[in-house]
Amino acid sequence: MFSVLNPPITLKIIKMENDKVVSILNDLLTKNYDAEKGYKEAAEKIEHTSLRGYFENQAKNRYDFGHEIKGLISKYGGEPDKGTSIVGDLHRTWISIRDAFASGDQSIYDECIRGEEAFSEEYGEVLADEVLPQDVRDTVVKQKLSVDKALASLRVMEGFTS
Repeated sequence: MFSVLNPPITLKIIKMENDKVVSILNDLLTKNYDAEKGYKEAAEKIEHTSLRGYFENQAKNRYDFGHEIKGLISKYGGEPDKGTSIVGDLHRTWISIRDAFASGDQSIYDECIRGEEAFSEEYGEVLADEVLPQDVRDTVVKQKLSVDKALASLRVMEGFTS
């Protein structure tokens, strides 16, 4: 007989797995906040109109990703993190966008390429984790495909002129 104060060991394991899923999702959420902010800043600073539109669309895309992730965090019993992370190991690149503004459109573009490459790699690393439930995996796959498509679109714009 199990006491209410001492749940069966399987419930503890499920809770530990859920905690890991929530931690992974919160990490992705924070990185999406970072990317959204980076794209907004890039859109404000860049002069090239096609790139500005691209950056604005990607900022919205990352905002939407965040809402999807928040829903999953809540579903798995977690509390979504709020705000960006300056110490995030993935996107110090986004922080360097600020430094690139003084160097013009090409530097902003280059930083966005580096940031998207890192972002895609991060999604790949998340997908390598075997603890992900299928609904989380499906969302991460969908978002990674979107990131990869956006990166390919951005690369097509290389050699742009103002």
